[in-house]
Amino acid sequence: MNPTRLENLLKAVAAGSTTAQDAIDELKSLPFQEMNIAKPDLHRSLRQGASEAIFCQGKTADQVVAIARELLAAEQSVLATRCDTAHREALERHFVNMKYNELGRVASIGARALFEAGPLDDLVVLVITAGTADLPVAEESAAVLEHFGFSVKRVYDVGVAGLHRLLAQVKTLRSADAIIVAAGMDGALPSVIGGIVSCPVIAVPTSVGYGASFEGLAALLTMLNSCAHGITVVNIDNGFGAAMALIRNLVRWNERSSIGAGSH
Repeated sequence: MNPTRLENLLKAVAAGSTTAQDAIDELKSLPFQEMNIAKPDLHRSLRQGASEAIFCQGKTADQVVAIARELLAAEQSVLATRCDTAHREALERHFVNMKYNELGRVASIGARALFEAGPLDDLVVLVITAGTADLPVAEESAAVLEHFGFSVKRVYDVGVAGLHRLLAQVKTLRSADAIIVAAGMDGALPSVIGGIVSCPVIAVPTSVGYGASFEGLAALLTMLNSCAHGITVVNIDNGFGAAMALIRNLVRWNERSSIGAGSH
């Protein structure tokens, strides 16, 4: 069940083309599907605006395919993260319309925009990296956002060690509606960007760096201690979480904008 399907069902009942009992029968299914290996959350899009994603790491290819099949049967789109070669090949065999972001390791089936045309229709999200080594995390964010219909622009390899590279992009930075920044090493880039722009900035520490970076912990602490106020920080290498943090805010903004537009 998703918001569009539920809305259409309610409209059909109101119009008399569907009986109340038929609607009840359709809604009787549990908000999750009981499987031996998993319990896919089929009503998550009703509660949170976006359907459940499949975290592939630790799952077999057959398990990922089985969960994807249940989501699609419930008219959910499929977003599979940390998708390795075996997962990708299995999904390709079973679903002809699969798209795959190789660098971000994200598979997508039945991508569906979260919002219809409206106040957020032309919103642009900028995904930035400090270095080329941060690309897999950044592309995970970008692939998730594109799956849900957002326009994504990319600015890569503009870390603070060569600050002139970033300053050459100031016009682009200030034109963005939201920015996701992936950085390892000292993790300083989000703080610099946060001091330049007024839009929301979501920082993703990456596990890129030499020994004292402690596999991203140093970048995480730098971002948490940023002197640019209001920056959102997610976990190490969590490109998916950065995208979803932004999406949560946008879902709410869209709801409030729709209510406001309808009240006039």
